[in-house]
Amino acid sequence: MATQYQNLSEYDVETMPDKQIVSEQKYAIVVADWNPRITHTLLKGAIDFFIDNGVKDDQIKVVHVPGTFELTYAANHLKHNSMGCIYDAIIVLGCVIQGETPHFDYVCSSVTLGITELNLRKKPEVNTPVIFGVLTTNTLQQALDRAGGIHGNKGVEAAFTAIKMANIVW
Repeated sequence: MATQYQNLSEYDVETMPDKQIVSEQKYAIVVADWNPRITHTLLKGAIDFFIDNGVKDDQIKVVHVPGTFELTYAANHLKHNSMGCIYDAIIVLGCVIQGETPHFDYVCSSVTLGITELNLRKKPEVNTPVIFGVLTTNTLQQALDRAGGIHGNKGVEAAFTAIKMANIVW
C-alpha cells in the first residue's frame, strides 16, 4: 500500500497511472544545495514518492547545483542535450527565503520565468515537462512547514505532478 501523503491537491491513488507503465519511465531531479536542510528534504520526499509509485531507483537521476538560480541551466541541459531528452519529466527543487535585499525577488522571478520558458520552448522530439518545485517563502519556518512540516512535503507534490504530466494522453 502506498504511503499516505498530506496536502496533495486531489491526490487519489486510483487516479495514478499504472505502476507497470511508470516503472518503465525515467525522471530527473535537479536540486539546489543552498538551504540543504530544506532542499534535501524535498529531494527525499520526491524520490520516496517516485519509488512508492513504481519508478525504479536506477531510473531517477539526481543533479545537484549550487543554488536555486542554477536550476534552470541544469534543467535546460537535461531537456536539450545532444542525445535528446531521455526523461519523461524533470523536477527542479530549490528554496529561496526572503532576506533584507531584493536578491530574493531577482532569483525567484528569474527561475520562475526560466522554467516557464523551458516548458513553452518545444522541439518536436522533446516534449518533456519541467516541474517547478521551488519554495519561495518569507521565513525559514514557512520553508520547514513545506519540507515535511505541517504543510506536507512539496517535493512529494512535485513528484506527483511529474508522474501525472509525464502520462498525459494527448
